[in-house]
Amino acid sequence: MLLSDKLTAIREISAKRIPPPAAAIMHRATEDLRSSGILNSVIKVGDPLPDFTLLNQNGIPTSSFSLLKQGPLILTVFRGSW
Repeated sequence: MLLSDKLTAIREISAKRIPPPAAAIMHRATEDLRSSGILNSVIKVGDPLPDFTLLNQNGIPTSSFSLLKQGPLILTVFRGSW
């Protein structure tokens, strides 16, 4: 299954799970961000990321530069708390 298909399935499930008033707030916030022009300054698909350093799961600083020396790097970002 392609990533785009998975994302479509997630959106469809979320549309059924999220109450309409909450969904309206989320959609309005998304539109406000798009209208603000913020998308003009974000990294696009295919753009190289700048080097960065983050703490790993053990609290040790780890740089993207050092990880890329070992091979391709996948970055996952989790928003909020789970």
